[in-house]
Order: sequence, then C-alpha cells, then structure tokens
Amino acid sequence: MLLNRTFTIDELRPDLRANGIDATVVVQTIPVEPETPELLRLAATDPQIAAVVGWVDLTAPDVAERLARLRQLPGGTALVGIRHGVQDEADPDWRLRADARRGILAVGAAGLAYDLLVRPDQLAAAVRTVAALPEVRFVLDHAGNPEIHLDAHGPWAALISDLATCPNVAVKLSRLVTQAHPCSAAALRPYADTLLDRLGPNRLMFGSDWPVCLLAADYGKVVAVADELIDPLSPQEQAAVFGETAAEWYGIPARPLSR
Repeated sequence: MLLNRTFTIDELRPDLRANGIDATVVVQTIPVEPETPELLRLAATDPQIAAVVGWVDLTAPDVAERLARLRQLPGGTALVGIRHGVQDEADPDWRLRADARRGILAVGAAGLAYDLLVRPDQLAAAVRTVAALPEVRFVLDHAGNPEIHLDAHGPWAALISDLATCPNVAVKLSRLVTQAHPCSAAALRPYADTLLDRLGPNRLMFGSDWPVCLLAADYGKVVAVADELIDPLSPQEQAAVFGETAAEWYGIPARPLSR
C-alpha cells in the first residue's frame, strides 16, 4: 500500500525547494501518545518544520497537564495546535460530548488552535462546535472533506457559509485534489471560490496534505492546482493563503516568504 510506510522530511525537502516553500507545519496522523513527542523532536532539529499540530486524549481529565508536559519537551515550543480524528469516530457529535468539549476548551486555554478533521456528515456538528466555543481558535482541515460533484457542492457551501459567520475559525485549502476524480482545477473551482467568497484569503491557508496527496498527485501538482485556484487574487492575498494566514492563525513566528 502506497502510504503504509514511514515518510521523512528528507523526502519532502526537494519538493519544498522546487516549489518555493520555505517551511511546513507537520500534523499528527494517528491518535497515539508517542507520535507528538517524535514530531516535536523533529521540529527542534529541522528549521523547515515551522510548527507541529499534535495529539492528546481530549477526554482525559488531566488534558491541561498533558499539554503542559508536551510543551516542556524538546521542540515543545513548536506545538501550535491539537487534532483528533473525529472522522474515525462513529458518533458525528463526538465533539459535543461534555468530556470532549472540556478537552477542546483546555486546548484553547493553553493558547493552541484546535484542528477539525471531519467527514462530510460531521461538518454540521463541527459548525456547532465552533459556534459554541468562541474562545477557541479552530482550523477546519481539508475544507471539511467535501465530495467533489455538483450535487454535493450546495449542501457543503451552505455549511461553509454558516461556519464563516464564526470569526474564530480558518479553513485549509487542502486534500481537494485527492477528493477530485479526475484531479483538475476546473473541478475544484466552485469549492475554492466558495471558500474565498465566504472566508477571504486571511482565513484560508494552503495545505499540501503530503504524503496522502500522493494517492492522486505529487506535491508539485498540488501546489500548481492551488496556484491556479487563487490566481485571481492579488500578490498580497496569495501570500496570505500560502503562508501568512497559517503563521497568524497558529502563532508561528514570522519569517521572510520565498514564494
């Protein structure tokens, strides 16, 4: 299986260089405790890893203490967010449970963002979570993983419109290439236009979804499609999508952009 192996930053580095990307945010993949310390150690030693979105058990009663311990580890200052893959939970309202909500509030209280990873049927619950917790900064991963076809766009766009009324959320322009069959900017144009219209470039951030994107396209193709989708924007707005929004939303120290 293509993804059933370890991927390293050294494999990604040539793609970053070829596409003018000077740094990346690495994001957790599995809900196990050892992964986040490993990612933080990588961030401590590699300047191209600008930040880490990690994982903790949000339902644990000591979640605040667990977050504090992570930040004390080597590379702990690179921790900018937490994610839990609710797309793997059978209950679409998992985040609305009292224990999960308490954990998300602890993430916000620690000054971290919470990444929302959902299936299309869980997007409505994600909107309710964001609206109910205005004190937490949220990032919706992969634009909510919409299905890419005409019948799916309308219901997804309506939920994105509801989400956009909440000022405490930004959205990643990511994984749409993987969702589209075949992959093309034309197929994704309605989705990108909806995101830009509802949220604007200052609440939209590019994500490569590497290495998962390799199921559909290489890193360069993902960047090229994103470039085409945001081509109508001004250079300043394009810079926001390709780095400045992520830096601001995650609290990553500013650095010169090479793109």
